[in-house]
This record gives sequence, C-alpha cells and structure tokens, in this order.
Amino acid sequence: MRQFNIPPINHAFDSAIWDKIDNLNKPKGSLGQLEDIACQICQIQETLSPSLNHPCHILFGSDHGIEREGVSASPRAVTWQQMINFTKGGAGVNMFCRQHGFDLHIVDVGVDFDLSDYLQITNRKINKGTKNFLYEAAMSKDEFNQAIEIGCEMVDVCRQKGCNILSIGEMGIANTSASSVWMSLLGNLPIKQCVGKGSGLSQTDIIKKQQILSQAIIRFQESAQTITPVEIIRHFGGFEMVAAIGAILRAAETRTIIIIDGFIMSACMLAASLLYPEVREYAIFGHCGNEEGHQKLLQQMNAQPLLHLNLRLGEGTGALCAYPIIESAVRMVNEMNNFQDANIDKYF
Repeated sequence: MRQFNIPPINHAFDSAIWDKIDNLNKPKGSLGQLEDIACQICQIQETLSPSLNHPCHILFGSDHGIEREGVSASPRAVTWQQMINFTKGGAGVNMFCRQHGFDLHIVDVGVDFDLSDYLQITNRKINKGTKNFLYEAAMSKDEFNQAIEIGCEMVDVCRQKGCNILSIGEMGIANTSASSVWMSLLGNLPIKQCVGKGSGLSQTDIIKKQQILSQAIIRFQESAQTITPVEIIRHFGGFEMVAAIGAILRAAETRTIIIIDGFIMSACMLAASLLYPEVREYAIFGHCGNEEGHQKLLQQMNAQPLLHLNLRLGEGTGALCAYPIIESAVRMVNEMNNFQDANIDKYF
C-alpha cells in the first residue's frame, strides 16, 4: 500500500478563527454546529475566508462474493442495473448531484458485468467482483493496492478540475455485510450489534446473515497469520470500499474536504482513520441513517452527523443532502457582518 503524507491540522490558527466567528453579529454559539463546520473548513484551508469550489461526487461500483450466501435481499444483478441507471440520470444520486451542482464520476472497479459500452462510466475494473470471504480473502494484496490507487486517481481527476470538496458513494450488493464485519473487527464490537437489514432483509434473514458473518470471522481469526487493519480490510472488503478508502486518504493528503455518507462510507472512514488518524479532521459526516449499527459506528469516531433523515439508500445521497448546510457554514463566516461593521454593541 502506498504511503500517504496527510498534513496535520495546525491548531495554532484556531484562536483567530474563533475570534472571527464569535464576533459575527449573533449571540456567541447561536449558530451551533454551523460554527463548528466553519471552523473546521477554515482549519483545513488555513484561511479566514474559506471557499467551496467545484464540488465532485465519486461513485464506486463493485460486486461482492459474499452475496452468493444470500446475505442480501437484492441479487447481484442490481449492481450493474443500477450502474447503468446512473448513466441515464434516473437515480437518487443523479437528482441530488444536479440539485447541488456536483460533478458525478461513476467508476466501475469490480462490477460482475461488462459495462464498457457505457462511456459515462470510468472503467477501472479490477475483477468481476470479490471472492467469497466466507471461505477466502475477498481480494489479493495486489488487488487491494490497485483499488487504493484507483481511489487516489479519481481524487486527482477531481482536483484537476479545481475541486476542494468531494463526497463519495458506493454501489455494491452485499456491501453492508463487508461493512458490518469491518465495524465488528475494527471497532471491537459483537457482530450482532453491527448487522442490519441492508436492502430489506426480514428478521429471519438478519439472523442468518449474522450467523454467516460470524462463521467468516471465526475462520479468518483461526487461519490468519497476522491480524492487522490492512488484513481485515483486504479479507472482507469490496473493491468499491477499498477504492473509497484510497480516495479518502488522498483527499486528506491534498487538503480536500470529505463529506462522509452513510453506513458503508462511515465504515470506510473508520478503516481509513485506523490507518491514518489524521484523516478524521478532514471529514464532515453528512447524516446518521437507519441501518442498524450506523449510530454506534459514528459514536466510535466521535462524529456529529448533520442530518437524521432515516436514509439508507447509499450511493452517497446522504452526503449530498448535507452539502447545503456546509455551504451555509461557509457563507456565515464570509458574509455575515461583525458587530463593529453592523454598528451593534457587542453584548457578551
């Protein structure tokens, strides 16, 4: 895996940021979380006049071998069908990208279908889905490294367009299974606390899913020579998820703001932060969804999500929905008068 040089946030600048925020013509702290977001963006950009430029959304798609075990209510064909739907502009992610002015980059890193006829999809297919992690590692070390590099490449593509804020989405039937195992092993939680209904499992199917994932974890623990975060990520992850980790790390390396989506992307952020803790300071968490375990996952990272809308679509839709709030935070720090300019007595 490539080495990343993620610059730590320089907190010596904090007092100047908060002096500006606290002197805007409002009661101190009255704009709540908007003030925290504004401070974070000022820190990332090292300026008192931050900006949001050319927002981009990267959507990685791939299939999962564990889908063969019936852990998802949706068949794997839905992955490629939805990828094609993205090219036609008919999905939730398309609507929100249009609404909020995001460039959408659709990337095939491992869909089990030939999508080469769809020129709107960037073809970076590593394989036709991962292997079944119930019996073996989902991907090889070379495939893992390739996925990381693809994520980095896509961030660089966005940066070349002038992007300084991006969100990441995913499409991959059964990727809640991979995310649940990551959450369990990387977060040291029982698998039962990490498994939800995904795309619509019944309670009986949830129990079956828990049992299958428990078996996979036991087999991994019994056979693994070393158990490190990288080995856990590689053994259970999807190509789209590892590509997202690469994108998260490269974004932080280039001081790009990262909007984190739902359960899957939060699991990717947890994994990335265990590899490089500094990455956490570049992330804004868009929402808390209703997938079981997402709230616990956010709590583990001490994350304060912006929205609570019971979303669980994925694709990065929750991150996109949160963008206007982030924009409001930047407008606040740039456009509100301070007490002196507004000729208002400072009363605190």
